[in-house]
Amino acid sequence: MSSFFRVYWKHIVLLVVLVGGAVMIRMAGWHEYITLQNLQAYAGSLQEMVLDSYLQSVLIFIGIYILVTGFSIPGAAVMTLAGGYLFGVILGAVYVNVGATLGAFMAFLAARFILGNWIQERYGERLRRFNRDINENGYNYLLTLRLIPVFPFFLINFFAGLTSIPPRTFIWTTSLGIIPGSLVYAFAGKQLATVTSVGDIFSTNMLIAFILLGLFALFPVVLKKLGIVRVSGGKDT
Repeated sequence: MSSFFRVYWKHIVLLVVLVGGAVMIRMAGWHEYITLQNLQAYAGSLQEMVLDSYLQSVLIFIGIYILVTGFSIPGAAVMTLAGGYLFGVILGAVYVNVGATLGAFMAFLAARFILGNWIQERYGERLRRFNRDINENGYNYLLTLRLIPVFPFFLINFFAGLTSIPPRTFIWTTSLGIIPGSLVYAFAGKQLATVTSVGDIFSTNMLIAFILLGLFALFPVVLKKLGIVRVSGGKDT
């Protein structure tokens, strides 16, 4: 046990910090402030703050978004609505993209450092075929998961960290894949007063369109596995 701690003490400390931070945030109830009702109630005050200190407001917004996604705190959808309302559809989506991507990358690195490297070292031989498939098609899989909004954001971050997906691939697929959803929520944020529920923003037809878009990203992999076409490897470093 002592030898295990000596080898993996950094991993254990990071795990304790992350879990402790997430527990502290939830026990303090900070996440309860990020609600649609609070956003609508304080919309005017928040807009005045943006007008008075635009750059500071942007940095605070991005910082909160990083914490929300990095610690898997409920409220990302409400934050995206706020981004659209406070900064406009395009700029709001841009700021959301920066915050969400950085937060997701933080969670990805934590998962890889705590468990991912250990799994690859311990089970590398058994995972050889899986890693080869991930190296060749990982960006297609990640894009598909990001484009379809039914997959939990934090789970994708965690499980991607356990694979051999290169960090650069994770970053650009996350940033690109969340653009459509960010634009939809940011656009809804411009009509904040008429939004009655975050869950009502995505209609059935819109969800079907996102699923089709996600499957389109997976289409080259299907063709290659069926032997219909030969697709060059998507390995990224």
